[in-house]
Amino acid sequence: MSHSSLLDRFAALDSAAVSDALDRLGLPPGVGGIRPVWGPAAVVGFAVTVGLEPRTEGPSGAHIATTAVESSDDQSVIVVDNQGRTDVSCWGGILSLGAARRGVRGVVADGVCRDVAEARELGFPVFSLGSVPATARGRLRQRSTGEPISVAGLTVEQGDVVVADETGLVAVPRDRAEEVVEIATAIVARERAIADEVRAGAPLSRAMHDARLAGEDTRLAGEREPVR
Repeated sequence: MSHSSLLDRFAALDSAAVSDALDRLGLPPGVGGIRPVWGPAAVVGFAVTVGLEPRTEGPSGAHIATTAVESSDDQSVIVVDNQGRTDVSCWGGILSLGAARRGVRGVVADGVCRDVAEARELGFPVFSLGSVPATARGRLRQRSTGEPISVAGLTVEQGDVVVADETGLVAVPRDRAEEVVEIATAIVARERAIADEVRAGAPLSRAMHDARLAGEDTRLAGEREPVR
C-alpha cells in the first residue's frame, strides 16, 4: 500500500475507531486533552517529532521546530513534546506560516500555542492543550528532532501515523499501520450497521450488545433477527 493511500484510509476514520483497533492489538490506545484550537478539525499524517526542554545558559541555536518544518512535506504532521507545559507557547504564527507553505497537514503539541488567529486565517490545523501569549524565546530550546517523544503519556516515533480530531489523539506504529487500519475500518462498518438498526427501531440493548461491539457476533447480515 502506498503512503498516500494508507493516509487516505486513515483519514476516513476517527480517533475513537483507531483507538479501538489499537486496543484490539494490545497497543496503547488514544489519549485526550489535546484539541483543535480553532474550529472543528481533523488531521492525519506521518509524525515528524520535536522534543523541547527549558532553555539554559548558552548559545540559543535555531528557533524551535524550524528544522522539523524544513524536513516536513505534504504527508507530515509535526508533533511537539513540550512536557505538557501551559505557561509558555511552543508553537506560533510564523511556524504555522512556514509549515503551511510546505504543505504540512498540521501540528500536534503537548503544550500550548499562540497566534491562534493566524493559524485560523491560514487554515492550518493546530492541536494543543490550549493557548497562551507567552513567547518561547528565552524560555525553551529544542532538545531533539526525529527522535521518539512523549505526548500526554503516549510515545510517538518519527514516521508513526498520527490521527488527531475533536475527540483526541492516537499514534499508530508505522510497522503496524496497515493492520490497524484494516481493523479500524471493520469497526466503523460494524458500528454503522448497529446505528442503522437503532434508527430502524431495534432495541438498543440488542443492537449494541458487548459481543457484537467486540466483533464476536458471527451472524451474517442476512441472518439477523428482524426488527420488531
